[in-house]
Amino acid sequence: MDSHALAHSLAHSVVDSLARNVTDVVMSPGSRNSPLAYELLARTDLRVHMRIDERSAAFTALGLARVQRRHVAVVMTSGTAVANAYPALIEAHMSHTPLAVVSADRPERLIGTGASQTIWQQGIFGRYAATQQVTTLDDAAAISFVDDQVHINVALDTPLVPDALPKAHGAPRRVGPGRLDTKPAWVDHGAVDVDLSRDTLVIAGDEAWDVPGLEHVPTIAEPTAPTPFHQVHPLAARFFAQNEVAISHDGGDFAASTKPQQVIVVGHPTLHRDVMALLADPDIEVIGISRTDVFTGKPDRRGSRVNATGQPSDTWLKICEAAGDVGAETVRAALEDDEFGFTGLHVAAAVCDTLAVGDTLMLGSSNPVRDASLVGMPFDGVDTYAARGAAGIDGTVSQAVGIALATQALRADEIRAPRAVALMGDLTFLHDINGLLIGPDEPRPGNLTIVVANDDGGGIFEALEVGAEPVRKEFERAFGTPHGVDVEKLATAHGAHYLKVETLAELSEALIELEAEPAPIAVVEAATTRATRRALAQRLAK
Repeated sequence: MDSHALAHSLAHSVVDSLARNVTDVVMSPGSRNSPLAYELLARTDLRVHMRIDERSAAFTALGLARVQRRHVAVVMTSGTAVANAYPALIEAHMSHTPLAVVSADRPERLIGTGASQTIWQQGIFGRYAATQQVTTLDDAAAISFVDDQVHINVALDTPLVPDALPKAHGAPRRVGPGRLDTKPAWVDHGAVDVDLSRDTLVIAGDEAWDVPGLEHVPTIAEPTAPTPFHQVHPLAARFFAQNEVAISHDGGDFAASTKPQQVIVVGHPTLHRDVMALLADPDIEVIGISRTDVFTGKPDRRGSRVNATGQPSDTWLKICEAAGDVGAETVRAALEDDEFGFTGLHVAAAVCDTLAVGDTLMLGSSNPVRDASLVGMPFDGVDTYAARGAAGIDGTVSQAVGIALATQALRADEIRAPRAVALMGDLTFLHDINGLLIGPDEPRPGNLTIVVANDDGGGIFEALEVGAEPVRKEFERAFGTPHGVDVEKLATAHGAHYLKVETLAELSEALIELEAEPAPIAVVEAATTRATRRALAQRLAK
């Protein structure tokens, strides 16, 4: 077979494989991947999203995959374009989210010769995704989507442009969440015997699920976990670290033994230091429940299911409820204290208070996801996503766009596009402003509100060790990193509807108005302060 026929036959076979495993493909322009582009655009059973920036393309694909729970492909040309997919692939690997990188490559004879846009692409993603090299039709036929993270590297020789465009084929389809050709490969670690008559606390993190047998156990749940029946505020963790605490509850004061005898960890919790400290307490038995190879911390026992006996005592349930109430009241009191001004915590409170059943929420890393946890998330009926695999701030806007697009496609029969809200800090927003760069002919969100808590820098560092007074001299330049960027100009330049608010009341009003009359993409800039974040954190720690 001559090189002209081979390039396009390979592209056709690769795209056939994609169509059996994905419904959406995010592609960036390039010359070397043009045979793939022609084949993809000829398919009516695939939805193609074009993005100029490969990093944004990969994170958009990741956002789509979080909702669809199956592979989404990101396709790019050769060279450094491939490397731009690395951050998204790492997050996909760490969060066990299916993602397929399809890279066009130069023929092997050009590798190492200094040819333009030619690097060593085979094995580029190391432990995060093995390379499936495609140079022959047999290679293309053997493409596998068994692994969650897939790298398909297609060596394409010139000529790259066909004599005529391929004919349209494939039937339009709507597919719900879940794998198509392959099934998810959950790891079964067996069952663990658990006596719930012992004082038991569940800590549910990212990737948590409703574990049968634990339905009525008090639970500290992170925002992306399922909403528990007995939800305990994360600030209650400081009580659970103590052997005995004086608690006021239901009009009475009493001393209670508050330290749990066992903690059951479901999924991958990461957010709160006091919560994570419980896992290191030698007096507490830790049981890890996971459906992957990853267990948070070093649990004493491990499994994927529980054989539960007994039930929590009324006394233990009351202790957990009282401790949780104290934590929630501490947050409410701080929010009502004018001393702190308008902070990111206030922004999170307004966002979460205006959510409704059926909404979708994307939380940026650093303060926003933690603030959302403090003000009451998870909220039953709201699908919540956050990049907790590697916990980076990169690609958040693109993921929010992908999540909005996927949710919209799943609920295409609704009169109005389902509401998606993204909460993030200013550095997170600026880090991925290219996520708003969507061409005029591309699928676009119909109802995405991006709330930017803008405190002009890295607010999370204010409450950490680097923000302490003895080392404060170098704080602003090295950690605060103020930028002074005009968010309005950025938003309007990308065609987004823009609003600015400076108070909690203004933000709540703006969110209610956008819920009633949504914009396709709206950016709400909340002008907040980080000057009080350290004092606020200290108040919450009391």
